[in-house]
Amino acid sequence: MRVAILGCGYVGCALARRLLAAGHDVVGVCRSPDSLDAVRETGATAVRADVTDAASLAAVPDADAVVFAASSGGRGADAAREVYVDGLRTVVEQFGGRDDPPEQLVYTSSTGVYGDHDGDWVDEETPLDPTTEKTAALVDAERVALTDASEHGLDPTVVRFAGLYGPDRYRLTRYLDGPVTEGYLNMIHRDDAAGVVAFALTDADADVLLAVDDDPVSKWAFADWLADEAGVPQPAKQTVAERIAAGDLSTPAERRLRTSKRCSNARLTELGYSFAHPTFRSGYQAAIRAHERGEYK
Repeated sequence: MRVAILGCGYVGCALARRLLAAGHDVVGVCRSPDSLDAVRETGATAVRADVTDAASLAAVPDADAVVFAASSGGRGADAAREVYVDGLRTVVEQFGGRDDPPEQLVYTSSTGVYGDHDGDWVDEETPLDPTTEKTAALVDAERVALTDASEHGLDPTVVRFAGLYGPDRYRLTRYLDGPVTEGYLNMIHRDDAAGVVAFALTDADADVLLAVDDDPVSKWAFADWLADEAGVPQPAKQTVAERIAAGDLSTPAERRLRTSKRCSNARLTELGYSFAHPTFRSGYQAAIRAHERGEYK
């Protein structure tokens, strides 16, 4: 299978390595020239292109499947809409209009589309209720993936990532130093995020998949577990109200802090996906050992 990964970054490079190891042909596409070396290191073919620029996408070879994993780079809502909505629509039209169009599209979204559920469980059938302009853009992008892609003959899958962690993104000191604000953590290791996308490409028949591990956990319990494993004192805790009272949060950050939910991976596991790191207890071991050796950064 020929796969084009658009936005071949943190998860995309892990996905490229996985697909290449399985014998697939992979093209990794990046907007920044600085990112191309990381793509080449995976063994994939590196192409510079911008998902919002149809002319530059013409340089990307034909593919059997396209993975849209582009990021707005932490910028604001306008940038998110430009990349996720306008960019995805451009990709669908550009690839769907080719003489040899792809058969599949995988769009990587976020569990942020659910909004606040007061700690209750959510799954693929839960109605979406975005609470920020950025997550509203993600919802609109999902509609593009599921509707526009189908109209262009592409079989779409939306993969909603929970909070990503892994090499260079363990954020260990945030929880060890404290104070830790209450709420739930829904997480997935980078290697499993890549694994779920590969699973969506090769094994799963689903229009939407929640990519989250087995054990959504309270931030307080997670921080205490980390501290115990690392052999350091448990950090200070604070409520959401106490954190907001500090008065230094932006409006979108405050809205995110007020959202609470637990994400279910029942569909993913029922379809047969096997996690490399079923919970944070496995996924954080490398970071804990590095911390013990004084090597964690």
